[in-house]
Amino acid sequence: MKIAKELKDTNVCEYLLYMWQLEDTLRAYDCDADRLRDEYVARFDLSEADRRAEEQWMADLCRMMREEGRTESGHLFMNQGTLLLLTDLHLELLKSPKQPFYSAAYYKALPFIVELRARSGHGEETPELENCFEALYGVMLLRLQQKTISKETKEAVTHISHLLALLADAWRKEQEGELEL
Repeated sequence: MKIAKELKDTNVCEYLLYMWQLEDTLRAYDCDADRLRDEYVARFDLSEADRRAEEQWMADLCRMMREEGRTESGHLFMNQGTLLLLTDLHLELLKSPKQPFYSAAYYKALPFIVELRARSGHGEETPELENCFEALYGVMLLRLQQKTISKETKEAVTHISHLLALLADAWRKEQEGELEL
């Protein structure tokens, strides 16, 4: 919970990836709050108050996943909502003449996004930003599994990461009332 809150305040894109990873962690424990408490949270060196807060937060997330039918796959509505807000900001940044660096980063990443969309089999159904997050999440999983990542994938991730870094910075500025569009 503490990590998620810090990431949401500092880098919303990293926050979203963290939340996707947490969803998968909760699934690995069958969304069982007792197992999460005993087998996962217990491994961390937390104060008693922080441990209780973390356990409650994970229990609440498990409940939400069950209620939303996300115990097998998919993302919580709150995470989908964050992605929709990011998509709205992304579109505003692309339209803004005051954001040429964002547009330039987008057009550098676009060929890779198009290729990802073609490979995903989802076609136009999946928003571009979701494809970007899926690519970064997939590479993160490959790294965790110590699998080889192709040169082409590394190049795509470099451009997509740069785009999302600019988006996260714009989000932060917007939250602070400093974004000029």
